[in-house]
Amino acid sequence: MDSTKIAQLAQSYTNAWNSKSAEAVASFYARDGDIVINCGEPWSGRNRVQEMADGFFTDVPDLTLTCDDVRVSGKHALFSWTFTGHDAATGNPLKIHGWEEWDLNRDLEVQSSRGWFDAEAYAHQAGNG
Repeated sequence: MDSTKIAQLAQSYTNAWNSKSAEAVASFYARDGDIVINCGEPWSGRNRVQEMADGFFTDVPDLTLTCDDVRVSGKHALFSWTFTGHDAATGNPLKIHGWEEWDLNRDLEVQSSRGWFDAEAYAHQAGNG
């Protein structure tokens, strides 16, 4: 796969998050694609991926995402990111680093994503832990 196209995909995905549109985020996934965050339960299918993104927008309404790095190996990509914003419940500022490991299909859609971030740091910054 073309690493330049995957870097463009990552930037467009970042822009989708920054648009605050959960539907736009989900559009980067294959119809039967999925995401698992921190070894949790999978969010399978675009509708469920959209629900996952909606949850983040509810918890962090002013979420801003930056793409820190993209690594590519065949049809596998690593999308490293940082998000900032404020926790909706406490108003506390957040700065969370994480990444997604993507398996991409031939159409450059995310077939499967494994996302990771430090949930303890998130809870601490939010004031919930």
